[in-house]
Amino acid sequence: MKNLSLKTSFFLIFILFSSKIFSQESRFSKEKFISSSGDTLNYRMLYPDADTIRKYPLVIFLHGSGERGNDNESQLKWGVTNFATDEMMRLYPSFVIAPQCPLNINWSNFTKPYNDLDMKLDPTPSKPMASLISLIKNLTVKFNIDTNRIYITGLSMGGFGTFDAIERYPNLFAAAVPVCGGGDLTKVPLIAHIPIWIFHGSEDFVVNTKDALEMTNALFKVGAHPGLTLLPEVGHFSWITAYEDRTMLQWLYRQHK
Repeated sequence: MKNLSLKTSFFLIFILFSSKIFSQESRFSKEKFISSSGDTLNYRMLYPDADTIRKYPLVIFLHGSGERGNDNESQLKWGVTNFATDEMMRLYPSFVIAPQCPLNINWSNFTKPYNDLDMKLDPTPSKPMASLISLIKNLTVKFNIDTNRIYITGLSMGGFGTFDAIERYPNLFAAAVPVCGGGDLTKVPLIAHIPIWIFHGSEDFVVNTKDALEMTNALFKVGAHPGLTLLPEVGHFSWITAYEDRTMLQWLYRQHK
């Protein structure tokens, strides 16, 4: 009887947790954007209480490689639902978009593979990145978005995508939070003015922790003051801690261009 009661309790906790996550996911509408070149970008969108005259920040969330596809669901697996809790929507009302990168392509376009500290930004953005930038411009015209408060964050493949985006479009973003990613070290002077908080696991063997250290060091050398959180005894899943960090979220929403 005691074991049965314990199992029942765990089951009820699981049901409550699952329903809470589903509730947060359901707050993201399903959308589709077709660029002027005919490329399709699926995305989910979270809306604030937009029935006001005020403007709201826009958060762009870039998922990792495992969430690529065309189901317009998988990109909600990690991190982004943290922005859709009752508390977050009350304290930091904002528009949030979570685009989904198609299979066999990346958010970023570097001339060398990940984990190579000599990566160079290709002059041409990837198709998903080009579509994303067009989508952002479209949304800023369509909704009451504060263009001085456009934030970008992403994990793993999305962390590289975050660096790609700010290095390629340095005047678009008010702040960036790349999680276990890296970028082109030679482009760092272009982003020295952008508030950046980097997260990485100190035992990450998927994306070399040196990527975070080298990017941080390069930013300091050009006069920037980035944040760096190296999580001890954490491997690749550093985003679990990153998107639950209240101090980081408070910092993010304070940033303005």
